[in-house]
Amino acid sequence: MNTPATGPVPLPASEEAQREVVELCAELIRFDTSNPTSDERACADWVVERLAEVGIDSELIESAPGRASVFARIAGADPTRGALLVHGHLDVVPADASEWQVPPFSGEIRDGYLWGRGAIDMKDTVAVMLATARHFARTGTRPARDLVLAFLADEEAGGKFGAHWLVEHRPELFEGVTEAIGEGGGFSFAIDSTRRLYPIENAQRGMAWMELTATGRAGHGSSPNDENAVTDLAESLTRIGRHTFPIRLIEPVRELLAEAARLYGVEFDEDDIEGSLARLGPVSEFMQVVLRNSANPTMLQGGYQTNVIPGRATARVDGRFLPGHEQELIDTIDELLLPSVSREWVNHDLAMETAFEGPLVDAMCDAVRAEDPDGHPVPYCNPGGTDAKAFTHLGIRCFGFKGLKLPHDLDYGRLFHGVDERVPLEGLRFGVRVMTRLLQSC
Repeated sequence: MNTPATGPVPLPASEEAQREVVELCAELIRFDTSNPTSDERACADWVVERLAEVGIDSELIESAPGRASVFARIAGADPTRGALLVHGHLDVVPADASEWQVPPFSGEIRDGYLWGRGAIDMKDTVAVMLATARHFARTGTRPARDLVLAFLADEEAGGKFGAHWLVEHRPELFEGVTEAIGEGGGFSFAIDSTRRLYPIENAQRGMAWMELTATGRAGHGSSPNDENAVTDLAESLTRIGRHTFPIRLIEPVRELLAEAARLYGVEFDEDDIEGSLARLGPVSEFMQVVLRNSANPTMLQGGYQTNVIPGRATARVDGRFLPGHEQELIDTIDELLLPSVSREWVNHDLAMETAFEGPLVDAMCDAVRAEDPDGHPVPYCNPGGTDAKAFTHLGIRCFGFKGLKLPHDLDYGRLFHGVDERVPLEGLRFGVRVMTRLLQSC
């Protein structure tokens, strides 16, 4: 699929870098950067200090009080090449401590894991970024090209105070950047007891969050009413929530499924996707979410008194669309809504896709294989969204790659925004080794 990258042999990550990445990640987790219940400023100040300790200058930028991001540039060996943006976000989703085995902002180490909110989304990658940058500074190691390190605010709420704000108000920060890597891929997925896929994100579904408003005739709760806003809204939401979109096989998904079928030694028949999926074991469940558009009702509000039929009711729907299939989502939603229900966008952002080829892709694949000979890098479509959407508006070619090797029995996907989020300590050390190789050779 990819040819080996050529160039100087990368120097390995130091023992110090592999050791301190765990300490850095634990400290990051101890900052409660819950979004929207807190801010990122204290954590951003700490990042600035960790960079300054090894002589890396950085800039802290506030888009609003407390909403802080940090940028740093590191000169590369070849200044004539386009710069590489390496980005991670400092904010996390909130956590209910009563549901966790450990306090979610404790950064506790237990059973070979580092526990806490943000352990995999994505303070693990932020720690890897920091440990790698500090290693380069201490040892005088130069990356292959200029690096722009970005530690960002507000990703979990769509980047209004982070990536999107920076792209709009501080575009000079991205001068010369041609490619980027961030979250959304590069983690291992077990094929069997020895082999692993490493899905590298080169596509994302688009975001179509919408608010639905039903309008009707207000009246007494005891009287018949065939213009009930709550009823019309509920029926529309049921239609949306029960709807199954058709399979649309985009290229990154096709390539991943074909490679999985090759590794399993089974046939992949594009004319019988469901039959092919049935032969792919756990890969089938993993890939279901990126085979189709989706729309899920998530919020509902209407009325103010039991005996009053309201004239208005509202709801929110989380819509996601595959690259090239945005209009299909919009048209389908409009067909499912009753005439009394209108929609407007809450957050509407593009789907993205780039070819799984080129020196950066080769370098990511080579870095994984060097550290995990049983690893098989493959292209991947992220079902959600990341800050990469903002950078795509600048023409930057974006990928998701963190370099994280996981135990085969860890259900990685369910830990995202879930309870007892945790990352294996060896996974963090693996990430530093992979990132150190990558940034010297890409």
